[in-house]
Amino acid sequence: MTIPEDFKTRLKIAKSKIKKQVQSDNEKRGSFMGSAFKLGTELVAAVAVGTIFGFILDSWFGTKPWLIIIFFFLGAAAGMLNVIRTANRIQKED
Repeated sequence: MTIPEDFKTRLKIAKSKIKKQVQSDNEKRGSFMGSAFKLGTELVAAVAVGTIFGFILDSWFGTKPWLIIIFFFLGAAAGMLNVIRTANRIQKED
């Protein structure tokens, strides 16, 4: 094998390795965005469910602002707990 052919072969191998690494980085970036979207959605959903549940109970019992406020904070606490659990699980997987 001549020196230029050997160089071309090594150059092709190096380019393919770089291309694989760039594709892997793009896949990781998409995975991180999905995880961030999941965490945000879990927090918002928990707060929304807690608030709606408090609103329904308030309308049944006639205690207008109190149960909404209580269940808002319970939903926020549950959402934060879910986010922490999910973040720890994601961290262990990576």
